[in-house]
Amino acid sequence: MLRPEEASISLVNRENYWVYQPLLPEVVSGSIGLTDTVSPIRRLCPRADLVMRDVEEIDLQNRVVTLSPGFRPRKTQIHYDQLVIALGNVTNLLGMSGLQEHAMPFRTLADAIRLRNHMIHALEEADFETDVELRKKLLTFVVAGGGFSGVEVIAELNDFVRAVAKSYPDIPTNEVRCVLVHSGKHILPEMVEGLAVFAEKVLRDRGVEILLNDRLDAATSEMAKLKSGLQIPTKTIVSTVPSALPPVLESLNVPKEKGRLAVNEHLELQGYEGQVWIVGDCGAIKTASGNPVPPTAQHAVREAKTVAHNIRAVIRGTTRTTFTFEGLGKLASLGHHSAVADVFGIRISGFFAWWLWRTIYLLKMPGWDRKVRIATDWFLDLLFPPELVQLRVSGSSGITQQHFQPGEVIFNQGDIGDSVYAIQEGECEVLREDNGVTQTVAVLGPASFFGEMAVLADCSRNATVRALTPVRVLSMSKSDFEKISATVPAFASVFTDLAKNRTARP
Repeated sequence: MLRPEEASISLVNRENYWVYQPLLPEVVSGSIGLTDTVSPIRRLCPRADLVMRDVEEIDLQNRVVTLSPGFRPRKTQIHYDQLVIALGNVTNLLGMSGLQEHAMPFRTLADAIRLRNHMIHALEEADFETDVELRKKLLTFVVAGGGFSGVEVIAELNDFVRAVAKSYPDIPTNEVRCVLVHSGKHILPEMVEGLAVFAEKVLRDRGVEILLNDRLDAATSEMAKLKSGLQIPTKTIVSTVPSALPPVLESLNVPKEKGRLAVNEHLELQGYEGQVWIVGDCGAIKTASGNPVPPTAQHAVREAKTVAHNIRAVIRGTTRTTFTFEGLGKLASLGHHSAVADVFGIRISGFFAWWLWRTIYLLKMPGWDRKVRIATDWFLDLLFPPELVQLRVSGSSGITQQHFQPGEVIFNQGDIGDSVYAIQEGECEVLREDNGVTQTVAVLGPASFFGEMAVLADCSRNATVRALTPVRVLSMSKSDFEKISATVPAFASVFTDLAKNRTARP
């Protein structure tokens, strides 16, 4: 093990917690508390320096990682000697008609909370709605993808909706429709066929419709369209497929295999051996027998141990080890006290498999506080009906109103161009520093725009803007500005012309 003085470890993550993903479906059904599946990273990794940012760019040549800005709109760079990439993959709905707008991904705690809130909202609306066709859409839930995630989501969703429907006097249980769409001939392709068939039977007996050899092709706010042409009227579409590399990894000019980063047997990125290491779903990792490594925690944990050993070997000049783990088994929960399991070649299904699933995952959850919380949640779930509370969290708009007092800086020269501003009331001065000399370039009043030059050019601010009087402005985020510009050419031309005029000024 490395001594503390031998290495400084920085851990970059957009959240300050680690999520135990196998239990996320139970957050949807309320079997587990909203935060009981997460553990604070600072407690799990007390010796690492946590940086809560997004990774925006990786410069492998210069060994620099660029991070997103925090409260201050300036990027941060971290220089490294050894880099471990464990960014996983993302749900990629680009190019699939309407899915990006109307299908909900299921990968994070935020996704699980969003789905739970949406389901409860749909039930509340259905209980009040008198339009028969709209009620059908509200009470129809479609999940795309019959792998582990899709099966466990539809199982928990189906159990939850049918259980809580009893609390709604105007929703007969037989009106609830839960549909699982899978492109293969059996769900759970990772399992042996016998267990997959058992899982299908269990889910169908509980009212889940399973559509095989078909896939989600398009979506609108009113329906899901399948590849076969079948249209399912619905207000709820959940997609657990397809997956792809995060954009920051997709842009790397490195070898890739089947949409994953190419690695060798030591889990080193090809072309950057001894410098860059890959852990998790973003790598095309194989076992010693040549089998692709499935996206499971048991493999990721052992990949991490292999990488840690090999980084130490590089630093100390010792022999690196090879990743050889084949797997201990596979488990999938079917909800309602049932599961399927293939452990050490022993195939189990039903109640005992469900008990084994819960026991194994409970033991693997880090921290006794979380173990106790989850065990208590499961015990109380046996005694009381599911919780029906909807936590409505209003999403932040990309267009916000801001107020500044005289002398306050709206943005500084050198900041990232992340917003465009319009003055509603008051005056601002535009200051530019050149060779240590600061001068006033312009004074802007009501109905004036500023900040567009850095956004259009995707560069840093070339001036500082400061309030002269009490000022009220509208701020539009860069992403919303780009969406409107792409949709309304006249809107874009106004700011393009404005930027050209300002550039042409002496």
